[in-house]
Amino acid sequence: MTERDFLCLTPFLIIAIAPVMIMVVVSVLRNYKVVYGFSVLSLLAAFGSIFFVLPSIPHTIEPLLILDVYSMFFLGIIIISALLVTFLSYDYIKQLEGVREEYFIIIFTSTLGASLLAVANHFVIFFLGIETLSISLYILIAFQRSKSNSIEAGIKYLILASVSSAFLLFGMALIYTAIGSMQFGDIVAALTGHDPLSLLVRSGFGMMMVGVGFKLALVPFHMWTPDVYQGAPAPVSAFIATVSKGAVMAILIRFFFIIKGFNNHYLFIVVSGISILSMFLGNILALRQKNIKRLLGYSSIANMGYLIIILLTGSNKGIQASIFYLIAYFFTTIGAFGVIALLSTNEYEAEKIEDFKGLFWKRPFIALVFTLSLLSLAGIPVTAGFIAKFYVILEGMKAGLIVLIISMIINSVIGLYYYLRIITMLFSTPSEIKLPKLSITGNITIAIVGISILVLGIYPGWLIDLIIRFVSL
Repeated sequence: MTERDFLCLTPFLIIAIAPVMIMVVVSVLRNYKVVYGFSVLSLLAAFGSIFFVLPSIPHTIEPLLILDVYSMFFLGIIIISALLVTFLSYDYIKQLEGVREEYFIIIFTSTLGASLLAVANHFVIFFLGIETLSISLYILIAFQRSKSNSIEAGIKYLILASVSSAFLLFGMALIYTAIGSMQFGDIVAALTGHDPLSLLVRSGFGMMMVGVGFKLALVPFHMWTPDVYQGAPAPVSAFIATVSKGAVMAILIRFFFIIKGFNNHYLFIVVSGISILSMFLGNILALRQKNIKRLLGYSSIANMGYLIIILLTGSNKGIQASIFYLIAYFFTTIGAFGVIALLSTNEYEAEKIEDFKGLFWKRPFIALVFTLSLLSLAGIPVTAGFIAKFYVILEGMKAGLIVLIISMIINSVIGLYYYLRIITMLFSTPSEIKLPKLSITGNITIAIVGISILVLGIYPGWLIDLIIRFVSL
């Protein structure tokens, strides 16, 4: 490897070395605050190192990795999201019984897997990244061993994720058999002029969609989502909804645009069907939920349905819209799950809608941030979610995806109902439930999220201009 290769890999090396250092520290002295502080500094260092990499890109490490502005944007989003989840995890994990320092080790390994997906240019790195991420999530989901449904959620995710990985790997094998290469660029060259796709390649893409559909919780591969979101610790649910799905979306967009899947009738029909089903089923099932974590799980299914519309636009504008949507969705989702994490204790998880009754009169600041997060998920003006949805609708209309856009608008109206149901509960008569004391770290994190939602909703132009200026495929 050249010196330039090592320079471009700096963020990944920091993320990979950090868990090893934590293991060394833990073997000498178990100190939760020291491990937490080191984790925060390491994630900040990894994010900062991206700016040192920028002058050296675009750069390809043949044949596995491609480092360009697109991948660096996603890498930055992944690391910042992991950092915010780490902030929110401090109090939540601190109150758990038994060993706790290992939690941050797994946060780093899962972030490393997600980061590899952002720069993958080959099926080997694709599979390596997604498995590193998935295996880490098995542990994180079941980390709260005192809760029986946490262990159940971990086992459920383990079994279903293993099956989805088998589909993904078998799909890659079929494509390799038909084309003779696992590098994305070679697949494009082999597919050029061969339309319709051969039966072997069609089958391979179909099986890969099963694997990717599971990771993104798209219908009909969504069954695990509400149970896992409910059983996992609240910060872990936030991590799954943001870092995990964002990383898979990064590689899906790159792969789909490289092979020009939007020009293939077979792939167009499959993606359109999955998008519409995910929107309607996710929102309809969320209507009757009384558990907020399950509700947010179904909401995430619908949001991924909205987002994959971008795959069919076939333009760089569509890619740019997807990046803005993911940034807005990440802040919004971390805000919602962050409030749940801050109000939960080792004995009691604040996850029922009734648990938030009258929250405004007890914790007005937390209630306002939660309200902002829910309004943003609903796509109400002056929030980041509104701009994100408007951007997707605009690019979808330009691409002529009328049926998908109408479905998105209808489902946004459906979603508004169950978000407002929670918001009205926040401002109703207070309940007698005693709320835990909030830490400075938690308050600051929630404040950052709330301000970000407002800034991106009121003044999104600077970020949109930045994305348009630098990001393309």
